[in-house]
Amino acid sequence: MYRRSAAAAVLLAAALTLTACSSGGDEADSGAEAKAKPPASSSVPDPADTPQPPADPNAKPTGPVVPDAKLTPKTGSFTAEEKKYLSGRVPEKMDPAAVLQSGQEACQRVERTAKRDKDAATGAVITGEIAGAKDAINLLCPEQKPILAAAEKGFAEGAPQSPAPGTYRALTQATTCTWAAKGKDGAILASGPETAPKAGDKITATIPAGTAEFTSSGCYAWIPA
Repeated sequence: MYRRSAAAAVLLAAALTLTACSSGGDEADSGAEAKAKPPASSSVPDPADTPQPPADPNAKPTGPVVPDAKLTPKTGSFTAEEKKYLSGRVPEKMDPAAVLQSGQEACQRVERTAKRDKDAATGAVITGEIAGAKDAINLLCPEQKPILAAAEKGFAEGAPQSPAPGTYRALTQATTCTWAAKGKDGAILASGPETAPKAGDKITATIPAGTAEFTSSGCYAWIPA
Protein backbone atom coordinates (compact mmCIF):
# COMPACT_ATOMS: atom_id res chain seq x y z
CA MET A 1 0.00 0.00 0.00
CA TYR A 2 2.80 2.33 0.99
CA ARG A 3 4.69 1.56 -2.21
CA ARG A 4 1.61 2.28 -4.31
CA SER A 5 1.02 5.61 -2.53
CA ALA A 6 4.64 6.61 -2.92
CA ALA A 7 4.56 5.76 -6.61
CA ALA A 8 1.35 7.69 -7.06
CA ALA A 9 2.89 10.70 -5.31
CA VAL A 10 5.91 10.58 -7.60
CA LEU A 11 3.72 10.41 -10.69
CA LEU A 12 1.56 13.30 -9.44
CA ALA A 13 4.60 15.46 -8.76
CA ALA A 14 5.96 14.77 -12.24
CA ALA A 15 2.62 15.65 -13.83
CA LEU A 16 2.45 18.93 -11.92
CA THR A 17 6.01 19.78 -13.00
CA LEU A 18 5.18 19.17 -16.64
CA THR A 19 1.99 21.23 -16.35
CA ALA A 20 3.89 24.16 -14.84
CA CYS A 21 6.53 24.05 -17.60
CA SER A 22 3.85 23.95 -20.26
CA SER A 23 1.97 26.84 -18.70
CA GLY A 24 5.13 28.94 -18.44
CA GLY A 25 5.95 28.26 -22.09
CA ASP A 26 2.49 29.35 -23.19
CA GLU A 27 2.83 32.57 -21.23
CA ALA A 28 6.19 33.25 -22.82
CA ASP A 29 4.79 32.58 -26.27
CA SER A 30 1.85 34.85 -25.57
CA GLY A 31 4.18 37.57 -24.39
CA ALA A 32 6.33 37.27 -27.51
CA GLU A 33 3.27 37.41 -29.71
CA ALA A 34 2.01 40.49 -27.87
CA LYS A 35 5.31 42.23 -28.51
CA ALA A 36 5.38 41.24 -32.17
CA LYS A 37 1.81 42.32 -32.76
CA PRO A 38 0.93 45.39 -30.65
CA PRO A 39 -2.76 46.22 -30.33
CA ALA A 40 -4.33 48.65 -32.75
CA SER A 41 -4.68 51.14 -29.89
CA SER A 42 -0.92 51.13 -29.24
CA SER A 43 0.53 54.62 -28.78
CA VAL A 44 3.65 53.66 -30.72
CA PRO A 45 3.36 55.14 -34.25
CA ASP A 46 3.68 52.85 -37.23
CA PRO A 47 6.37 54.17 -39.66
CA ALA A 48 4.09 53.20 -42.54
CA ASP A 49 1.53 55.71 -41.27
CA THR A 50 4.01 58.60 -41.29
CA PRO A 51 3.78 60.68 -44.50
CA GLN A 52 7.06 60.74 -46.38
CA PRO A 53 8.17 63.59 -48.66
CA PRO A 54 7.96 62.64 -52.34
CA ALA A 55 11.29 61.52 -53.76
CA ASP A 56 12.69 62.84 -57.01
CA PRO A 57 12.03 59.99 -59.46
CA ASN A 58 15.13 61.00 -61.47
CA ALA A 59 17.45 61.44 -58.47
CA LYS A 60 20.87 59.80 -58.59
CA PRO A 61 22.57 58.02 -55.65
CA THR A 62 24.06 60.30 -53.02
CA GLY A 63 26.69 57.77 -51.92
CA PRO A 64 29.76 56.35 -53.71
CA VAL A 65 29.11 55.30 -57.29
CA VAL A 66 30.92 53.18 -59.84
CA PRO A 67 33.38 55.31 -61.89
CA ASP A 68 32.49 55.72 -65.55
CA ALA A 69 35.64 53.83 -66.57
CA LYS A 70 34.38 50.75 -64.75
CA LEU A 71 30.87 50.75 -66.18
CA THR A 72 31.15 47.44 -67.99
CA PRO A 73 28.65 44.57 -68.08
CA LYS A 74 29.66 41.01 -67.20
CA THR A 75 29.13 40.08 -70.85
CA GLY A 76 28.98 42.20 -73.99
CA SER A 77 29.24 45.99 -73.86
CA PHE A 78 27.17 49.12 -73.29
CA THR A 79 26.32 51.59 -76.04
CA ALA A 80 27.42 55.21 -75.73
CA GLU A 81 23.90 56.28 -74.75
CA GLU A 82 23.62 53.51 -72.19
CA LYS A 83 26.90 54.65 -70.61
CA LYS A 84 25.57 58.22 -70.45
CA TYR A 85 22.48 56.95 -68.69
CA LEU A 86 24.54 54.93 -66.19
CA SER A 87 27.03 57.72 -65.44
CA GLY A 88 26.78 58.64 -61.77
CA ARG A 89 23.79 56.35 -61.31
CA VAL A 90 25.31 53.00 -60.28
CA PRO A 91 26.01 52.57 -56.54
CA GLU A 92 29.25 50.83 -55.60
CA LYS A 93 29.13 47.02 -55.61
CA MET A 94 26.02 47.02 -57.81
CA ASP A 95 25.76 45.48 -61.25
CA PRO A 96 25.44 48.30 -63.84
CA ALA A 97 23.24 46.01 -65.94
CA ALA A 98 20.63 45.96 -63.16
CA VAL A 99 20.49 49.77 -63.13
CA LEU A 100 20.25 49.85 -66.90
CA GLN A 101 17.40 47.37 -66.76
CA SER A 102 15.38 49.71 -64.51
CA GLY A 103 15.73 52.46 -67.13
CA GLN A 104 14.75 50.10 -69.92
CA GLU A 105 11.70 49.01 -67.94
CA ALA A 106 10.69 52.67 -67.53
CA CYS A 107 10.89 53.05 -71.31
CA GLN A 108 8.79 49.95 -71.82
CA ARG A 109 6.13 51.21 -69.42
CA VAL A 110 5.94 54.56 -71.19
CA GLU A 111 5.71 52.87 -74.59
CA ARG A 112 3.02 50.37 -73.54
CA THR A 113 0.94 53.03 -71.82
CA ALA A 114 1.27 55.49 -74.73
CA LYS A 115 0.03 52.88 -77.20
CA ARG A 116 -3.14 52.53 -75.16
CA ASP A 117 -3.56 56.14 -73.96
CA LYS A 118 -1.11 59.00 -74.55
CA ASP A 119 -2.74 61.11 -71.85
CA ALA A 120 -2.22 58.32 -69.34
CA ALA A 121 1.45 58.03 -70.31
CA THR A 122 1.92 61.79 -70.05
CA GLY A 123 0.28 61.86 -66.63
CA ALA A 124 2.41 58.97 -65.39
CA VAL A 125 5.56 60.88 -66.36
CA ILE A 126 4.33 64.12 -64.78
CA THR A 127 3.42 62.52 -61.47
CA GLY A 128 6.47 60.27 -61.27
CA GLU A 129 4.31 57.17 -61.39
CA ILE A 130 6.82 55.85 -63.91
CA ALA A 131 9.97 56.56 -61.91
CA GLY A 132 13.01 57.82 -63.77
CA ALA A 133 11.10 58.28 -67.01
CA LYS A 134 12.70 61.63 -67.93
CA ASP A 135 16.30 60.40 -68.03
CA ALA A 136 15.28 57.06 -69.50
CA ILE A 137 13.43 58.71 -72.38
CA ASN A 138 16.20 61.19 -73.14
CA LEU A 139 18.93 58.56 -73.29
CA LEU A 140 17.36 55.15 -73.82
CA CYS A 141 14.11 55.62 -75.78
CA PRO A 142 14.18 59.00 -77.55
CA GLU A 143 11.22 57.93 -79.69
CA GLN A 144 9.10 58.70 -76.60
CA LYS A 145 10.24 62.34 -76.44
CA PRO A 146 6.83 63.67 -77.58
CA ILE A 147 5.36 62.20 -74.39
CA LEU A 148 8.13 63.81 -72.33
CA ALA A 149 7.68 67.16 -74.11
CA ALA A 150 3.97 67.16 -73.25
CA ALA A 151 4.72 66.18 -69.65
CA GLU A 152 7.24 68.99 -69.18
CA LYS A 153 4.55 71.56 -70.01
CA GLY A 154 2.22 70.20 -67.35
CA PHE A 155 2.16 69.70 -63.60
CA ALA A 156 0.69 67.31 -61.06
CA GLU A 157 -2.34 68.09 -58.95
CA GLY A 158 -1.61 69.75 -55.62
CA ALA A 159 -0.67 73.38 -55.15
CA PRO A 160 1.97 74.55 -57.66
CA GLN A 161 3.16 78.09 -57.15
CA SER A 162 2.92 80.82 -59.82
CA PRO A 163 1.77 78.59 -62.71
CA ALA A 164 1.89 80.03 -66.23
CA PRO A 165 -1.47 81.57 -67.11
CA GLY A 166 -3.57 79.80 -69.72
CA THR A 167 -6.12 77.06 -70.17
CA TYR A 168 -5.24 73.59 -68.94
CA ARG A 169 -6.86 70.19 -69.23
CA ALA A 170 -7.04 67.65 -66.43
CA LEU A 171 -5.69 64.21 -67.32
CA THR A 172 -8.56 62.46 -65.61
CA GLN A 173 -12.18 61.62 -66.21
CA ALA A 174 -12.98 61.52 -62.50
CA THR A 175 -16.08 63.51 -61.59
CA THR A 176 -14.50 64.56 -58.26
CA CYS A 177 -11.89 66.90 -59.80
CA THR A 178 -12.02 70.45 -58.39
CA TRP A 179 -9.63 73.40 -58.75
CA ALA A 180 -9.06 76.98 -57.65
CA ALA A 181 -6.64 79.74 -58.69
CA LYS A 182 -5.60 82.01 -55.82
CA GLY A 183 -3.91 85.41 -55.74
CA LYS A 184 -1.06 86.50 -53.44
CA ASP A 185 -3.54 87.50 -50.74
CA GLY A 186 -5.23 84.09 -50.90
CA ALA A 187 -8.30 85.45 -52.66
CA ILE A 188 -9.85 83.07 -55.19
CA LEU A 189 -9.44 84.43 -58.70
CA ALA A 190 -11.17 81.54 -60.45
CA SER A 191 -12.45 78.07 -59.57
CA GLY A 192 -14.25 75.16 -61.08
CA PRO A 193 -15.74 73.20 -62.58
CA GLU A 194 -18.74 75.53 -62.79
CA THR A 195 -21.07 72.56 -63.13
CA ALA A 196 -20.55 69.06 -61.80
CA PRO A 197 -18.82 67.02 -64.53
CA LYS A 198 -20.29 63.81 -65.83
CA ALA A 199 -18.35 60.63 -66.47
CA GLY A 200 -16.20 61.06 -69.56
CA ASP A 201 -16.34 64.88 -69.60
CA LYS A 202 -13.13 66.80 -70.23
CA ILE A 203 -12.30 69.09 -67.33
CA THR A 204 -10.51 72.35 -68.09
CA ALA A 205 -9.24 75.20 -65.94
CA THR A 206 -8.35 78.73 -67.00
CA ILE A 207 -5.57 80.11 -64.85
CA PRO A 208 -5.64 83.93 -64.90
CA ALA A 209 -2.55 86.11 -64.87
CA GLY A 210 -1.41 86.94 -61.36
CA THR A 211 -2.22 83.51 -59.96
CA ALA A 212 0.10 82.79 -57.04
CA GLU A 213 -1.17 79.29 -56.30
CA PHE A 214 -3.24 76.79 -58.24
CA THR A 215 -4.79 74.13 -56.05
CA SER A 216 -6.59 71.07 -57.34
CA SER A 217 -7.81 67.76 -55.99
CA GLY A 218 -8.90 64.57 -57.74
CA CYS A 219 -7.51 65.84 -61.05
CA TYR A 220 -4.32 63.70 -61.28
CA ALA A 221 -2.33 66.05 -63.56
CA TRP A 222 -2.72 69.02 -65.89
CA ILE A 223 -1.40 69.88 -69.36
CA PRO A 224 -2.07 72.87 -71.63
CA ALA A 225 -5.43 72.43 -73.35
